Amino acid sequence: MLIWCSVLLFLGIAAFLDSIFAFGEIFRKVNSVLFMLVSLGLLVRTSTKIRLAQRENTQEKIQELQAQIVELTGNQPHEEKVGTSN
Repeated sequence: MLIWCSVLLFLGIAAFLDSIFAFGEIFRKVNSVLFMLVSLGLLVRTSTKIRLAQRENTQEKIQELQAQIVELTGNQPHEEKVGTSN
């Protein structure tokens, strides 16, 4: 994430220098495309991390609730067998 932010900073500095020194039309197009791709990558990575954190929080909450069930009932909860039919 730090590398991606550094790339964005570099692209921003390059765009600023381009506005001062007018490097050319091709540089502007390439810089804008790179800026969009890196921003898209950051967006995807951030959303993936948010979903992963939500999943971890949900799993922790399930474990806490299972521990509370064990405390209240005094026995282990029954595990469901998936894919078996009797």
